[in-house]
Amino acid sequence: MTTLTLNSKEAIALEDQYGAHNYHPIPVVLDRGEGALVWDLEGKQYYDFLAAYSAVNQGHCHPRLVNALINQAKSMTLTSRAFYNSRLGECERFMADYFGYDKVLMMNSGAEANETAIKLARKWGYEKKGIPSNEAVIVAVRKNFHGRTTTIISASTDPSSTTNFGPFMPGFQVIEYNNLEALEKALQNPNVCGFWVEPIQGEAGVQVPQDGYLSKAFALCEERNVLLMLDEVQTGLGRTGKLLASDYEGVKPHILILGKALSGGLYPVSAVLANDDVMLVIKPGEHGSTFGGNPLACAVTIEALSIIKDENLVENSFRLGELFRARMNAFKTKTKVVKEVRGKGLMNAVEVNDSPKGNLAWNICLALKENGLLAKPTHGNIIRFTPPLILTEEQMHECCDIIEKTILAFG
Repeated sequence: MTTLTLNSKEAIALEDQYGAHNYHPIPVVLDRGEGALVWDLEGKQYYDFLAAYSAVNQGHCHPRLVNALINQAKSMTLTSRAFYNSRLGECERFMADYFGYDKVLMMNSGAEANETAIKLARKWGYEKKGIPSNEAVIVAVRKNFHGRTTTIISASTDPSSTTNFGPFMPGFQVIEYNNLEALEKALQNPNVCGFWVEPIQGEAGVQVPQDGYLSKAFALCEERNVLLMLDEVQTGLGRTGKLLASDYEGVKPHILILGKALSGGLYPVSAVLANDDVMLVIKPGEHGSTFGGNPLACAVTIEALSIIKDENLVENSFRLGELFRARMNAFKTKTKVVKEVRGKGLMNAVEVNDSPKGNLAWNICLALKENGLLAKPTHGNIIRFTPPLILTEEQMHECCDIIEKTILAFG
């Protein structure tokens, strides 16, 4: 039961009056969550088909995660890295073994992890590849989303991320996504130290590259002595039906960037993984974070990763993703609204027949809310559907029924 006396209208008004207007949320005020379900202040129940942008893969308030958080909070939460703590080495070893890397560098947010990867790649470029000082180049791709820091948006092609936020950081070359010819040409520059890419572009509307794109990109990077930097903050940890989206092509990036579901949504945790030849270019005092690798984060991370394996969430994501796309593609023939269905695992998108500047996807999401399911549009005419990976088959069918019923009302 909620202890607040506010209703939803009052809560929205408070945020509007006292909070920065940097988001445009669906008008629902969530107060409680359990598994794949959430409830608003008035007690109405919804299926969560956003999962906090894939941070809640293990489901809301998973009891094992809550217990891990509470138990660790009773003994030690923060030491800073001025001292060793009793949980960090254990967590680093767990993650290194889990993903198959020599070293782990823990941070807090996905943006911080991406910033860390940028610094690693540049320093490696100078010290290992021999790039002249301050001339390193990182190749990025159009429509990327790696965060909103001023360095990261320097490689962005999204006007909402860049307009009136310059001047921007030099050292990035942006090429077309899913274009191996453009990548091969860019990598001919001897000053390129890294190729920075999402295996599937989430914020861009679940854009899935052609089969073989990642493996061939990795081969090109190997040929040119360039680090492949894979941002799996959204695509990793079972979201796409594999532990990592790169597993579909058997690619092990030189730098792996993780976040979001690394803590199951209970605590901000991110990490960068690499082998010694890359990670050890960073020396004491050259990078860090007060909260990165704190005992609370470590306890939650170990439990979050354990749940993914113990509860077969990767396999469930693959199976239910196949079910979802089969239902949506069959439904597509019954409506003029749906233009395309795409995705892997439980990272899916339904693109509607409207211009990116139209309101159809937004209005569908408002109607979905009324019918008990929460989703959010991106890029105007694309609706992302990314539920927690603990969803059952019965629940998935119920949710597909809601989606189909809602969209049919629009044509």
